[in-house]
Amino acid sequence: MKLKNILVVVGLIAASFASCTDIEEQVYDKYPANEFYGSPEGADVALAGVYARVGGNWDGVGYAGADNGWYDLNSMSADEQVIPHRNTGDWQLDFARLYLHSWLPTDLIVNNTWNWLYSAVFSANLAVEQLQNANAEDSKIAEAKVLRAFFYYLLMDDYGNVPFYTENNITVDELPQISRAELYDFVITELEDNVETLATTKGGTYYGRFNKWAGYALLAKVYLNAEVYKGTAQWQKSLDAITKLEEGGFSLHSGATSDTNPLGYEYYELFGDVMPEDETILAMYVTENIVSRNIYTVRSLSGPHAQEVFGFSGWNGTIVPTAYYNAYADNDIRKAQFKVGEQPGNISYSLEVSSLDNPGAAPYAGVRNMKFYPVAPLDGAGASNDFPIFRYADFMLMKAECYVRLNNAAAAKPLVDAVRVRAGLAALAVAPTLEDIYNERAFELNWEGHRRQDMIRFGTFLDANDYRGVSEAYRTLFPIPTSALDANQNLEQNPGY
Repeated sequence: MKLKNILVVVGLIAASFASCTDIEEQVYDKYPANEFYGSPEGADVALAGVYARVGGNWDGVGYAGADNGWYDLNSMSADEQVIPHRNTGDWQLDFARLYLHSWLPTDLIVNNTWNWLYSAVFSANLAVEQLQNANAEDSKIAEAKVLRAFFYYLLMDDYGNVPFYTENNITVDELPQISRAELYDFVITELEDNVETLATTKGGTYYGRFNKWAGYALLAKVYLNAEVYKGTAQWQKSLDAITKLEEGGFSLHSGATSDTNPLGYEYYELFGDVMPEDETILAMYVTENIVSRNIYTVRSLSGPHAQEVFGFSGWNGTIVPTAYYNAYADNDIRKAQFKVGEQPGNISYSLEVSSLDNPGAAPYAGVRNMKFYPVAPLDGAGASNDFPIFRYADFMLMKAECYVRLNNAAAAKPLVDAVRVRAGLAALAVAPTLEDIYNERAFELNWEGHRRQDMIRFGTFLDANDYRGVSEAYRTLFPIPTSALDANQNLEQNPGY
């Protein structure tokens, strides 16, 4: 069993950050609640209940790893991936509707993401209450509050004006709706008040947890998108938060060739099992069939291809749109993740995809992606690749973006060049433009859940593509689900829906 952060055990809570091999029985229900949650072990149990909400699983639960949830909503509405309906009748239309910007307030993935995030807020509220009532360590209370801020940040990013509560003693029909700007202020205040108090431990029992450096990473992300959320840019504040993050001592992982990595480069260790500590800031812990799962390669590959390579059938689902794939240079090591043409299993993936929805794509149309090359334990339901929520290359490019927006492109150049050179490309001939940084983020961070947010910030999200015309402006927000409106008459739908 892998030693990582929080082992979530389904059933009676028995979680420990210290070791997943210590099986000495602890009879926690004999302790008064305040005494229990005030202890280091009890505080970690309270936090475990919140971290359990992060990992992806069936029915749209979690940040990433499974399907029909937050990851699909934010990735397939961008330009980096889509599951086309097949002309053989395979695959629901929800994924194509996301790519075509024709999603509805009743759509499954829109609903699942909303329900997951509010269940996560509920868990975070509970943990904050338990820890505060027990006078737990300040760092543990801060961790629960930063986790809650993380979930509200995701809600603010996707849905805009949303219901807000910090105590669980309120019914759904009474939840007040606050503006996106008000929620932005809350998230910023929670982070500014608590990030410095977080633990500074890296790895070990803090693998996959919000330590101080992950807290500053989240703060930098919120400030980076401040103009979208509140109308006022905060490039310098994002830059300042990244500078604090860098005190954690992060660097780019090696991009050297590898005789052991299936994709041929050490770079792809960033998307395997235990993620490298040099570049990983915050990871989502996965052990398939125990805690979460990672379906992304098995969902992309066809049945015969996956059967030949891994010994189980693939789902023949997700593709990389042609224009996105063609934008990569042939000598870019990041192009090794893509599969097109003849493949094991006697199948061939075609580059072009004529239709996403009606009549749909041919069975083997579309480029496939193996960025998350499956690691054991694995089966036809997924693999055990952990998922990078925050890694340093992202923040190097964010820092470069802030510099350019603050009219200091010269300071941005070494940051962009370092990411490019790691990928086997030449350094830029001149200082980067915003377009250079936007493109580099597309090459570096594809399939990691950042693309929709990037496209909105850079003003490209509504642009026409090969399958649809220009989208209407209201599509930069998702609708509040119809089920949520039915449950709470206080809520107002986002304009356009």
